[in-house]
Amino acid sequence: MTTTTVAPPTGATPVDLARGFLTGGVIGVSLTAFIVGCALGKPPLIVGALALLAAYGLLFFLAGAPRRAREAALAPRTALALIEGMEAKQGEETDVPVRFDLTVAPEDASAFRIRISEGVHVSELPDYRPGRVLVVQYPPDRPWRLRIVKRPTPAWEERAAGAAIDSAPGPAAGDRAEGCAWGFVTLLGLLLGAAAVVLFFRAELFDRDADAQPAPPEQSVSVTSSSTSTSVVTTSATGTVSFGPGRSMLDRGALREAVESLTEGGDGKQALTVVVREQLLTVVFSPAGVDAPAFDPRSLPFDRVPALVEEAGTTLGVDSPQTWQLSADRVTGSLTIRVSVTGAGGSASLEADGQGVVVRRSPAR
Repeated sequence: MTTTTVAPPTGATPVDLARGFLTGGVIGVSLTAFIVGCALGKPPLIVGALALLAAYGLLFFLAGAPRRAREAALAPRTALALIEGMEAKQGEETDVPVRFDLTVAPEDASAFRIRISEGVHVSELPDYRPGRVLVVQYPPDRPWRLRIVKRPTPAWEERAAGAAIDSAPGPAAGDRAEGCAWGFVTLLGLLLGAAAVVLFFRAELFDRDADAQPAPPEQSVSVTSSSTSTSVVTTSATGTVSFGPGRSMLDRGALREAVESLTEGGDGKQALTVVVREQLLTVVFSPAGVDAPAFDPRSLPFDRVPALVEEAGTTLGVDSPQTWQLSADRVTGSLTIRVSVTGAGGSASLEADGQGVVVRRSPAR
């Protein structure tokens, strides 16, 4: 049996970087415009922010249609693969993320090593022991997109049962360190987009602050300790909680504590949207007297948030996740939680209901 080394996908191209910068810019402009529109009471700005995000999503989908059509025209290749090693990660879902190290032996090509992540039901974990031969499929031009065939045809199942595959020498494709540049330009685009909106409306924002009466002490609070720092700022329209170094919104009880710090008055404040990042929580409150699809931010399934972020970063095909974001709203009628991650393998997202149960997954492409 001859062997070869399958090279993983190359680092971000100039087109990828430009797309990442544009994506970050659109997100920054839309999110900031939405918040500024709520703060200034400008419904057209709020609608425009949502429309821009929807239009960009549609454009992004249409731009990728030719590539998806070309990929769909290529029939996947079926082959046998030997499990060299596996590593299962703990999780609260019935499908456990598992990291597989495989030797793939195609019929008409050289054997190669590959490393993939795939969800496996907890009851099936004992079936995926090292040394077992599996049936796999992958696009001929992108072997790193390989997936295990869990229900092969009887013919392939019989071949796998009697096959003997020699281990191919490493290294295994799939581990790569590229992607920092893509994450950097995306973040840069997001910051520049947000700054552009703030600068455009700076006169109204700052004049509004200058003319306003001094806020009561409970509207702006800053808490600092010797080891960590937390900044809490609330107004009638928005509330933000910012953690300093050493703390994360994914720490046990941290997100619940942050939300309660914005609603500790017990006045039943309703939120239009809640956005969570690694060290930042932003809540846009529903304006008084406005009939809007709002919800109680304290009703979020806080205990499920770390697991949702972990699942989005490990099971949707994003290699080396760089950033994550969680948003919650009731625009569609019921509470919807969206978790998106970006990294070297692109971006992916999942949606969950108000109890934190995943209802839709959008893997990286």
